Amino acid sequence: QVQLVESGGGLVQAGGSLKLSCAASGRAFSSYAMGWFRQAPGKEREFVAVITWSSRSAYYAVSVKGRFTIARDNAKNTVYLQMNSLKPEDTAVYYCAADQYGVGGTETNRYGYWGQGTQVTVSS
Repeated sequence: QVQLVESGGGLVQAGGSLKLSCAASGRAFSSYAMGWFRQAPGKEREFVAVITWSSRSAYYAVSVKGRFTIARDNAKNTVYLQMNSLKPEDTAVYYCAADQYGVGGTETNRYGYWGQGTQVTVSS
């Protein structure tokens, strides 16, 4: 069983930055692919970024590529999402997710474990 706890959300002005963290329990964290998703009010949950267990590969949604960076520290059982040049349309609840099979992907059904989410609000 894996528990994920996000932190780092908040209110920021457009153009600003935030860094989200997701702390995971469990000894198998280093074998999981980790993803970040977000959900705005009235919208479906959407893919943001994913990183493989080894950090060798990362993949981003077109809407955040070049502005967001996903990273992980397996020694700390933590995955991060550095968000720069934030826009009002980035406002959402951000969730981290773990794929215990190490594959990841852009679809929510690839992930078996989810955090409770952290709110990010970008004001214009």
